[in-house]
Amino acid sequence: MSGAAGFIGSHLCDRLVAEGHQVIGYDNFMTGDARNLEHLKGNPAFRFRDWDVCQPFAVEEPVDGVLHLASLASPKDYFEHPIETLDVGSAGTRNMLEIARTNQARFLLTSTSECYGDPLVHPQVETYWGNVNPVGVRSCYDESKRYAEALTMAYHRVHGVQTNIARIFNTYGPRMQLKDGRVVPAFIDQALHGDPMTVFGDGKQTRSFCYVRDMVDGLYRLIFSDERFPVNLGNPQELTILEFAERIQRLTGTQAQLEFRPLPQDDPKRRQPNISKAKKILGWEPKVSLEDGLRETIEYFQSLPALAVAR
Repeated sequence: MSGAAGFIGSHLCDRLVAEGHQVIGYDNFMTGDARNLEHLKGNPAFRFRDWDVCQPFAVEEPVDGVLHLASLASPKDYFEHPIETLDVGSAGTRNMLEIARTNQARFLLTSTSECYGDPLVHPQVETYWGNVNPVGVRSCYDESKRYAEALTMAYHRVHGVQTNIARIFNTYGPRMQLKDGRVVPAFIDQALHGDPMTVFGDGKQTRSFCYVRDMVDGLYRLIFSDERFPVNLGNPQELTILEFAERIQRLTGTQAQLEFRPLPQDDPKRRQPNISKAKKILGWEPKVSLEDGLRETIEYFQSLPALAVAR
């Protein structure tokens, strides 16, 4: 698995190990965190390799599945590292697909709802081709994932690789980086410290937030499915950013006020997955309520003494 030390990747490692699988995790720690895997040290079912999967490599033993989760998924990170973001979607995906091809293994690509861009279809369904600015500031991420999807389908059609593609919508939970710029950790960080909560635009743009445990369950089911085309994974409960900020204020008990700033270029106005396909072919839908998921996430951030988060 690439991106093993990342937010979703580390949780998926846990699920695979719990289900009795042997896992070899790869990460170069560009955005991953070694602490996310600390609890797996010494577990005979898990091994780790410090490696950039954009560089060619070989696996020393046969593998049954190749999972490609490596990516710079936060706007803060891909704005700072656009070329590396494009590399991991292109060269990184190709290298991981080659491992799958030579081992006749299954392959999972974690793609993104950003493939839909600023959508003109709502809610977003997998057959929608999207409204993406190919040369905008977000294009390094959007197009890296769109290319990765195309490359994955090409390996399926040309080499017969058993591929799966997950289009992941906004996911949150423990092990997110507090300073990665995404709305969930940003709001929680600001609320716990009593700082103004930054809202971009008028706050009426919408997002749909899925707890990481639900997301990992969807990914696990998809790995073993026969669906080759993209599948949306996310929580269809749609909230405005203002509504979400109010939830954080209430759950943290903060007196922090909202601070409005200009909306970034190409920021999607609405984001909500249609998960009918996932329900039908995977028997999957989110189970963790937003309230419960946010409580667990807030408690996680409060438990990190190194960050000096106030209780």
